[in-house]
Amino acid sequence: MNGKRNRNRKPLKDLNLMDDFLFDAATEDLEACKIILELSLGIRIREIRWKENQKVIHNLPDKRGIRLDFYVVDDQGKIYDVEMQKRNRGNIPKRTRFYQAVVDAPFLKSGEQSFDRLGRTYIVVICGFDLYGLGKYRYTFENRCIEALELSIGDECTKVILNTKGTNDDEVDQALIDFLHYVEKSTPDNVPEECDERLKRLQQIIDEIKTSEKVEVGLMTMEERDRQIKEEGRQEGREEGRQMGQQEGRQLTLIGLVCRKLKRQKSPEVIAAELEEDPETIRQICDVAEAFKPDYDEQAILSAILENG
Repeated sequence: MNGKRNRNRKPLKDLNLMDDFLFDAATEDLEACKIILELSLGIRIREIRWKENQKVIHNLPDKRGIRLDFYVVDDQGKIYDVEMQKRNRGNIPKRTRFYQAVVDAPFLKSGEQSFDRLGRTYIVVICGFDLYGLGKYRYTFENRCIEALELSIGDECTKVILNTKGTNDDEVDQALIDFLHYVEKSTPDNVPEECDERLKRLQQIIDEIKTSEKVEVGLMTMEERDRQIKEEGRQEGREEGRQMGQQEGRQLTLIGLVCRKLKRQKSPEVIAAELEEDPETIRQICDVAEAFKPDYDEQAILSAILENG
């Protein structure tokens, strides 16, 4: 079994930045984060700080929090959240809306009147697919007035959706194109000789990660942990299913007994007394069974009871 799992496992050397594990490992390096930001946005950043890999930000109690791939602030106070999305699950637009709200929340204290502490924020999602189907490598969004598109609302929030499958090569910098192609296939032969020096440096960082025994062990440990979690989930599911099956079996048996007595035109009160069951339970069965007389399909009655909750 272990040998089969190892054969199915994608080796560290074959992972790409599009894969969660390699992206997580790479963005533990602050320099790599800086390069990814600069190439994604076409900017230069002097310094970034307060980086927490896969940072978890909690929302209100009992409400959903978020787990960020990497989340940094530059020397001018601008906030950057970068996410990697390999597959299209159809939730990116509203997901960025939620991320923006929850990322902002920790900067404001309860009862604070001013919103001045909210800095300029960039939410960047690197996608292995074209979310909007227009062939753009980069889709940049800001809140603007529909009646006057040149008028920005001024909330200082920018959302950027990147597409590794872009085709508008003549409209964007070659540095972005090379970077997104490298994200999809993170190998030395996918780094053009005449590319941006920052991409070459990123490849060096990735190469160091892929040849690290420590990182390899981390990958194996993560996969084993995930396997155990899945196995435990399957076992819990089987046990839950078994218990549900037993419970439904008991219900079906009781329904059968009730139906036989209903065919003899006995009242719910008499049936409950004869079966020594809770009168309310028997009455509920009788009420549902009323719609299935005179044949009293026991399985259909059970289904109706379960559907009604």
